[in-house]
Amino acid sequence: MLSRVANTLYWMIRYVERADNLARLIDVNEQLLLDWERLDSERLREFWMPIVWSAGDDALYSELYGSGHSADVIRFLTDDRRNPNSIVSCVVQARENARTVRDQLSDELWEELNSLYLYVNSREGEKMLRDDPPRFYELIRRSVFTFQGIAAATIDRGIIWDFMDMGRHIERADKTTRFLDISTYLPPSAPVGMHWNAIVRSCGAMGAYRAKHSGMVEPKKVVDLLIYSRTFPRSVRYCIERVNTCLHSISGKRMGDYSDSAERTSGRLLGQLNYGDVDEFLAGGLHEGLDHLQAQFNQIGEAVFETYVLMPHVIESSAPIPQSATTMRAWKYQQEQQQQ
Repeated sequence: MLSRVANTLYWMIRYVERADNLARLIDVNEQLLLDWERLDSERLREFWMPIVWSAGDDALYSELYGSGHSADVIRFLTDDRRNPNSIVSCVVQARENARTVRDQLSDELWEELNSLYLYVNSREGEKMLRDDPPRFYELIRRSVFTFQGIAAATIDRGIIWDFMDMGRHIERADKTTRFLDISTYLPPSAPVGMHWNAIVRSCGAMGAYRAKHSGMVEPKKVVDLLIYSRTFPRSVRYCIERVNTCLHSISGKRMGDYSDSAERTSGRLLGQLNYGDVDEFLAGGLHEGLDHLQAQFNQIGEAVFETYVLMPHVIESSAPIPQSATTMRAWKYQQEQQQQ
């Protein structure tokens, strides 16, 4: 497979997954706020700004808006095209990536993503976001579910699927840690219990949590589920196991060994997750532990780029390829957006 195609598929699925995760988080937070009618503007700021801080987009947000008004935060995360990580921006970038590799995708998959793109750019979509936000976010989420289902049903289980599945699970693992990181930005006066409920619901984990635990949602049990669960599909451990499997499927190297830095990094992280526990993780501080995980996700992404996109072993042995510099800049820009 051409490195350009691999790069495009990888980022297409990451943008789709990112849009879904943001829609989940915003919708759940807005629904929970309905139970807190007496929150003043300052308390609302304490509720919404941690989302921006955890995403690493606070510098851009401050430049564009300055204040932490809830309506501004929602707009920044949903349909502000100046924010490359807003829901609408992610849909636009996912569709553009898909457009350039349409021959690698099923017609049904392209049609679903293109339909979502047309809707979020239509007057009807703008009206729904203005008049009925929960329905707008629900449409985003259902469209992504449909997209993922079509992909599972129509994409051959070869290298195309491996790059898509790897991109989806790296993005999902990253967003799970960022959801958890929201709690570390809360001031003492913030309604902490409400936030932990929002985190669990944003990850679609309430059913899995209740299957294991009874009573109120407890932070330590949430961290254990979302970091270390072997079976919950949005836990970090589950996602990195999928990433590691995809990398070995692409290279053909047997599991337990590695042929490049991407497999080495993912295998080392998977080992830490397989033999770690929540008490050890929390002992060093939740924010510090999550930062460490995110740094390792970025290392995996950089290693994938070096191995499968830049391909230094090919470039060093041949004449300079003009397109390689463009490809490198595009990938590094996308990595920088993820690492903010």
